[in-house]
Amino acid sequence: MSAELSIERAERVTWIRFDRPAKKNALTLAMYREATEALREASTGSCRVVVIAGHPGAFSAGNDLSDFMQRQGELGAVLDFLDALVRCPKPIFAAVDGVAIGIGTTLLLHCDGVWATERSRFKTPFVDLGLVPEAASSLLLPQIVGPRVANDMLLSGRTLTGAEAERYGLINGLTSPEAIESLVGSQAQILAAKAPAAVRQSKALIRGAQQERVLGQLAAEAEVFQERLRSPEFQEAAAAFMQKRKPDFSRFD
Repeated sequence: MSAELSIERAERVTWIRFDRPAKKNALTLAMYREATEALREASTGSCRVVVIAGHPGAFSAGNDLSDFMQRQGELGAVLDFLDALVRCPKPIFAAVDGVAIGIGTTLLLHCDGVWATERSRFKTPFVDLGLVPEAASSLLLPQIVGPRVANDMLLSGRTLTGAEAERYGLINGLTSPEAIESLVGSQAQILAAKAPAAVRQSKALIRGAQQERVLGQLAAEAEVFQERLRSPEFQEAAAAFMQKRKPDFSRFD
């Protein structure tokens, strides 16, 4: 693994850690590729539970927009990661502390358990960037938090606090920054000690009725997302980001 993503394996639990704290764990395409490789290895190896984590104060700030623009909006690595996430037969937990923006929130919709700290913040600012939802969030977020809250998040860019995320069912529970990884590690060990085939088959049954629909929504979102990357609205949002100003959408219909 690179210096920006680390993998830790212990007692049949694989920890995938976003390891770019200076950039609040903004994800590059290289990080996506490495996370995909780790998920695929965990899917077929002796691992029984996967945990995704970040650093104190930053789970992930979402896509690294500079890297994304430099590579002309290449979506292949992102879609491969999401496909591996959706298809992983092993339970996936997440330990969230601090910012969880864009994919930092939407990847949680595919996890089997999510715990966070009180200071965590969840935001999906796709429309603010002239983009549309990704990671099947247009399907899953309304199912999990309800359509009203999902509309607030996906259309208006509302930020959820940790307490709100717990109230609306986006996460399992809250704890302190000091305790988050020990809590999630303990939960992972509890599950890793159970009958592994029964756990995998149970997850398959829980997810099975909807998995094809999720994969279809991923594809539909990706098609529109790719179109939006070529749009004047995204160009304005990207320019505003680089110039550190608010985007001006007043001239668009």
